[in-house]
Amino acid sequence: MPDRDTIRQTLVELLEADTGETHPDLNDATKLREGLGLDSVDVVSIVSQIERRFRIRLTHQELETLTTVADVLNLLQAKLAAPPDSAAA
Repeated sequence: MPDRDTIRQTLVELLEADTGETHPDLNDATKLREGLGLDSVDVVSIVSQIERRFRIRLTHQELETLTTVADVLNLLQAKLAAPPDSAAA
């Protein structure tokens, strides 16, 4: 299972590839929409890439809870730590 720093680095890579902007100092309190300037299309694209990269599925309810970078990292850590059967839920 990747550690939090590895997950953060992957998130940074996906964000930079998707937005064309660099995010060297991505901090846990950064808000996805206001802080990173992501619109709903950007969020869907990033989530889709996260799901493919980590081979997990995020539910609509889980996505609704994502406001900050910390929310994303916490959710990914929990999903990646879960047994394989529940990670696909």
